[in-house]
Amino acid sequence: MTQPARSLLFVPGHQPTRFDKACESGADAVVLDLEDAVPLDRKDEARMQVAHWLEARDVDGGPIVGVRINAADTPWHAADVAMCAQARVAALMLPKAEDAAVLRAIAAALPSSVLWPLIETARGIDQLGAIAAVPRVQRLVFGSIDFQADLGIEGEGVELLLFRSQIVLASRLAGLQPPVDGVSTSIDDPASVEADARQARRLGFGGKLCIHPKQVETVNRGFSPTPAQLEWARRVIEADAASGGAPVAVDGKMVDRPVVLKAQALLAAADRG
Repeated sequence: MTQPARSLLFVPGHQPTRFDKACESGADAVVLDLEDAVPLDRKDEARMQVAHWLEARDVDGGPIVGVRINAADTPWHAADVAMCAQARVAALMLPKAEDAAVLRAIAAALPSSVLWPLIETARGIDQLGAIAAVPRVQRLVFGSIDFQADLGIEGEGVELLLFRSQIVLASRLAGLQPPVDGVSTSIDDPASVEADARQARRLGFGGKLCIHPKQVETVNRGFSPTPAQLEWARRVIEADAASGGAPVAVDGKMVDRPVVLKAQALLAAADRG
């Protein structure tokens, strides 16, 4: 994928009938989930179902497909990593990412996969720099709900602003793709989900986790430029071309090189549909 995934849709790993449907949902990425969505007594079954589907899947076209494995301190972790290595998954999401050494071991075992560490604990935030520096880490993911539980935080707005900004900053310093924001729990309130996505985009996130196919189109829209933004971007590009690259005013505001780059980025984002 030439641009970072905007929507990353979770699918329970023990429900293989949903895998193909998820790939047809319009999500930029599908994450087959072996962790929270799977009952404890069905972990081995889920791993087997995911392995079989990945083996049979036609990898040409469609969304990127990743796997969220179980955390490093669980009895299923080693087998999950081994399965992902055997299947050569495109992306592996590690929950409760706190230890760069664990990620380095996974990177060594999966040399053809990118890593998506899920930051959802206080220690994960504390170790952001080390985690982001691990080879094959492509982007960080914020597990906002688990993070609230770990720190005893009540609220998803300003209460998490500091931590979201830290994740964005660490990603930029490490040269990673823009990070992925956590889920919105609303399924039948598209306006709320879109507002969450647009807020995340304003903070510097590049995508958002989805827990239901109904959220995908809304999240994609939330991470796409609005018609007004595109109109502004075209005016900026036209004015810049007419001025020969010299500073020029558009809508009463000065346009210089950084503003032109922002306009170009908006137009590029619109091309993905």
